[in-house]
Amino acid sequence: MRQFLKYTLASLTGSILFFLLLGFLVALGAMGLVGVLMAGFSRDSDSLALDKDTVLVYDLSTVIPDSIATVDPSALVFGGSDPGRLTLREAVLALESAATDDRIVALYLKGGSAIGVGLASQAELHPAIEAFQAAGKPILAYDIAWDEQEYALAALADTVYLNPFGDIEMNGLYAETMYQAEALEKLGVGVQVTRVGRYKSAVEPLIRSTMSAEEREQTQRLLWDVWQHLLDTAAAPRDLTPQQFQAVANRQGFLFGEEAKTQNFVDAIAYEDEVITALRGLTGEGPLTDSGDLSGSASEDDLDFRQVDLVDYAKTAADPLTSRRSSNQVALVYAEGAIIDGGDDSDLSQSGVIAANALARQLRQLRQDNEVKAVVLRVNSPGGSATASEVILREVRLLREADKPVVVSMGNVAASGGYWIASQADAIVAQPTTITGSIGVFGIFLNLEDLGGKVGVNWDGVKTAELADIFTSTRPKTEAELAILQRTVDAIYDSFLDRVVEGRNLDRAAVAELAQGRVWSGKAALDLGLVDELGGINTAIVTAADLASLEEDWRLKEYPEPDEWQRFLRVFLNTETTPAIAHDPLTTQVLSFVDDAQLLRTLNDPRGIYAIMPFRLTIK
Repeated sequence: MRQFLKYTLASLTGSILFFLLLGFLVALGAMGLVGVLMAGFSRDSDSLALDKDTVLVYDLSTVIPDSIATVDPSALVFGGSDPGRLTLREAVLALESAATDDRIVALYLKGGSAIGVGLASQAELHPAIEAFQAAGKPILAYDIAWDEQEYALAALADTVYLNPFGDIEMNGLYAETMYQAEALEKLGVGVQVTRVGRYKSAVEPLIRSTMSAEEREQTQRLLWDVWQHLLDTAAAPRDLTPQQFQAVANRQGFLFGEEAKTQNFVDAIAYEDEVITALRGLTGEGPLTDSGDLSGSASEDDLDFRQVDLVDYAKTAADPLTSRRSSNQVALVYAEGAIIDGGDDSDLSQSGVIAANALARQLRQLRQDNEVKAVVLRVNSPGGSATASEVILREVRLLREADKPVVVSMGNVAASGGYWIASQADAIVAQPTTITGSIGVFGIFLNLEDLGGKVGVNWDGVKTAELADIFTSTRPKTEAELAILQRTVDAIYDSFLDRVVEGRNLDRAAVAELAQGRVWSGKAALDLGLVDELGGINTAIVTAADLASLEEDWRLKEYPEPDEWQRFLRVFLNTETTPAIAHDPLTTQVLSFVDDAQLLRTLNDPRGIYAIMPFRLTIK
C-alpha cells in the first residue's frame, strides 16, 4: 500500500506540475510565444556576440546525427534531453563559414572519450576542415589519447598535441559479434530461420556460436576497405605513408609520448594548459597565470581562452542553399534508423526508426508539390521490414515517374532494406566507408516450448485449418511449414534482385552473384555498380539539381519539417548536444545486447520477413 500511495502521489504531482506549466505557456500569449520562437530561430550572425580573434572549438565527442529527432514533450516536466542539437550539414556549414569569418582566428579539435560521428559522416567534415586550413587559419588538435578514427581528423591539424602520459592507438580495426545460440538453448528458447543469401548473417548470432566462413570473409573485406581509407586519410597530411601506419599496427600497436613525436605522428608533447597557452597566444590574451603546479596543470579559472563552441557557432552560420530566392525546390529528406511497418506523421521524426507509411506520405506530398523539382533521400539505415521497404520504394518510383529526379545520399550505413529503398533512385552517392549492399532476406521464428516446460508452463488450443497456427511461438515449425515460409523468403529475395537489376541497370546473373546478403564498403560498391559516385550530402544535392536541369535557379528545403510546437520545445528546453561516451568492455557488451534487443522489438513486418544487415557490427 505504501508503494501504491508513493507512486500515486508522484503521478499526481507530475500531472499538477504539467498543467501548471501548460497554463503558464498559454498565459504567455501568442505574441510572447512568437517572441520566444523568433529569438531562438534567429540565425543572424550578429545574434552571437563574438570578439575578434576567437577560436572555434570542435569537441570531437559531440554527437552529430544527420537530422534532429522529435523532442519528447515530457522533458518539460520530467527532464531529459534530445539526441543532439547539431546536424551534419550544420556542422559542415559552420566550419565552412568560420573559414571566411574574420572573427575566427583558429580551429581547436578537442579530443574526447569517443568520437561522435560515424566514419562516413566524418568524411563529410574533412573537406570543410581542409577549407579552413586553406584559408590560412591554424588548426590545433589535442587529446590525452588518440584512437584511429579520432586521429584521422586530428591529422589534418597544423599542430597535433599529445599528453606526455598519453598514446596513439594504432593497432588496426577489430569487428566482433555476440553469438547467443548456446545461451538460448540453455534457456529453452528454440530458433528456426529461413533465409536467402550465403552471406546473410543477420540470423547467425541466434543460431551459431561462432562466425561462419562467409561472415568472416565479408567482414574481413569490409574492415580492410575501411582500414585502408583511414590510413590513406591520416597519412597524407602527416607526410607519412600508409605502410608506416601498418607497420606500427603490426609491431607496436600504440605509440607513447615522445615515441609518437619521433615518428612524426604528433608535433608536440604537451599538457592541456600548455595547449591553452598556445591558443591564448593566437587570441592575443597572453600566457596563463602561473599556478606553481609542477605537474603543469593550471587552476580551473585559468584554463580558458576566447572561444566559441561549434554547436553555438553553427546557430549563426547561414545556409546559402536554403536562403536562396527561387520557386524551384530541391527537397532533402532524412531517413534514419531501422525500417518498420506502419506509422503516421507523428512517427516521421521518431528517433531510431523509419516508419514506412510516414516516410511514404512525406514523399507523396513532395511529388504533389509543384515547387519540388528534385528529391535527395538521405539514407542512414541497416534495413528492417521488407514489406515496409517496398512501401517506401513505391513512392521513390512514383517520384521518378512524375519527372522529379531522386538522388540517394548514403550515410554511415545503407544496407539491406536501406539499400532496397535506394536501389531505383536516379543516382546513388556514398562515402568510401559507407556500409552498403547486404541484398538478402531472412525470417526468424522463435519458440518457447522448452522454456515453458522448464518452468511448468504449457500451451494448448484449437484451430480450423492445419496451418492456422503457423506463426505460433509455442512450438517449433514443422518441415512443411518451414518449406512454405522459405518459399515466401525466396519470392521476396527474387523481388529484391528484380529491383536492383532494374534500378542499377545490371545483368541479373551479376546481381545474383554480388548480392547473397553480402555487405560491401562504399568504395567496393562503386566498383560493383551498386552506387554511382563517391561523395557526401552536398554532392547528392548538386547531382539532383543537375538532373532536374535547374542550373542555379533553385533552393534547398529539408524534411521532415518540425511543427511550431517542436520548434518551441527545442528553443524552450535549450538542451546541450549529447557527447559520445566510451565505456568499459563489460558495459559495452551489455549495452550492445540491449541495443540488439531494442532493434528486435522494432521489427514488425506482417510476414516476419526482414532485409537487415548483421545484427550489430562493432568496430574497435
